Amino acid sequence: MADAQPHILLVMTDQQRSDALGIADHPVLQTPAMDEIGATGARFRRGYTEAPACIPARRVLMSGQAPAANGMVGMVGGMPWNPPATLAGALGAAGYETRMIGKIHLYPQRKRYGFDAMELADSTRGAGNDYLDWLHGEIPLDRWAMAHGATPNGWVGRPNHLPEERTHTFWCVSRAIQFLERRDPSQPFFLNLSFIDPHPPFTPPRFFFDRYAAMDLPPPVIGDWVEPWSGPNRGVDPEVRSERRFYRRGMNLDPLPMHFMRAAYFGMINHIDMQLSRLFQYMRDRRLLEDTLVVFVSDHGEMLGDHYHIAKGYPFEASAGIPFLVMPPEAWGAPHAQVRDEPVGLQDVMPTLIDAAGGEIPASCTGRSLLPLVRGQAASWRDVLHLEYASGPEAGPRRGGAPNDPPFARQIWSRGWHALVGERHKYIWDSQTGQELFFDVRNDPFEARDLSSQTDLDPWRQRLIEELRRRPEGFTDGARLVPGQRHVHMVPGLAPPEYGYEPPVF
Repeated sequence: MADAQPHILLVMTDQQRSDALGIADHPVLQTPAMDEIGATGARFRRGYTEAPACIPARRVLMSGQAPAANGMVGMVGGMPWNPPATLAGALGAAGYETRMIGKIHLYPQRKRYGFDAMELADSTRGAGNDYLDWLHGEIPLDRWAMAHGATPNGWVGRPNHLPEERTHTFWCVSRAIQFLERRDPSQPFFLNLSFIDPHPPFTPPRFFFDRYAAMDLPPPVIGDWVEPWSGPNRGVDPEVRSERRFYRRGMNLDPLPMHFMRAAYFGMINHIDMQLSRLFQYMRDRRLLEDTLVVFVSDHGEMLGDHYHIAKGYPFEASAGIPFLVMPPEAWGAPHAQVRDEPVGLQDVMPTLIDAAGGEIPASCTGRSLLPLVRGQAASWRDVLHLEYASGPEAGPRRGGAPNDPPFARQIWSRGWHALVGERHKYIWDSQTGQELFFDVRNDPFEARDLSSQTDLDPWRQRLIEELRRRPEGFTDGARLVPGQRHVHMVPGLAPPEYGYEPPVF
């Protein structure tokens, strides 16, 4: 291995919110392995996913491109993709052996996107799943892996029916250790280790569920800007889909199912952390960890009941904020225990890793290398990071609704927004209603207090106008923001023609 090229380990969890770390002063959650990454390097408190849902976030990560640059600004499955450059492809060109283990969630299935080899399991169900082949090849896939009965996009929390050493998380780490044991020793390695947890189903091994179910857990945060809850607390469909279909302002659960959901979520993160500890022990024993650049991120967060919402797709910290930790190799002599407030996103991962490998960052990347910040050097940085999301085929003003209905009633199936986040503040603009929110995320990290009525928002509006000026949707006329424009999950003109994507007509 060339002296200038560290090994690279990129760890990604699925649906882990930014405060779900012990090192972030979480009141109950235990994450010693994750904490070590940040304590031995840098923790970026303003770490974000630019489009908080699985597939758009992973496109950002794999291409180093902001959502609008790679074309997907909302969640749509089955979309073939041929980016101009990929993270794995660039590192392979720089001399790395590249391996993907776990969830990639890109299309077409099994496309390698530059990886030398992949061991894939995007879920705990379905065909073409290497984890299920390892688990039990003769049992019908859905019945075996989903025998606990919890839904893959819902809120039910319960222990897993499988023992700890049969979970997807355990499989990921076991496969990672086997790769490291059998890799080509003449090359540096790039290992992308990607867990499906703590994404639902919320089913940790029993030890981890029981640990948190027995605790007094912090309750969901409800902001002063949120209307009082008047919807049902029981009879809620276990699938979070019902949030979009029936409940205009989100979801709320009775205290006990809310407690179990949160206990299971924390337990899943704790389980991942213990398996990371197993991986790190192996790497220390083989004298690999000291020569490895470790980056830890998630694709998006989880509302977990905050502001009467569950799941992702929202501009709030619980959904858009992610853990963002970087542990450099010992030989770099970089500062330890840095806590940085520069706004960073998943688009910055690819240029950072290519920079560390000594490769050439592709011109298609919109992100920037974090290495000067990790090394503690003075460096200019972006003043704000742009986030956005369109909720899917029904995004945009819904047909129907009484003329005198309040805005939220006319927008039952519509959700589209843009946000700007800086070192201290976040500005949110609803692309359909024009509603604005403004938070001091440094002093109010759970966004309990909306400061929009106390703040001159014009500088933030002007900054967003500049961000959106060249967009084809018409979000701005150059002088003002224009609400009510179609905000769909693919930027018009950027879907591949072979997909035949047609934006919905409203």
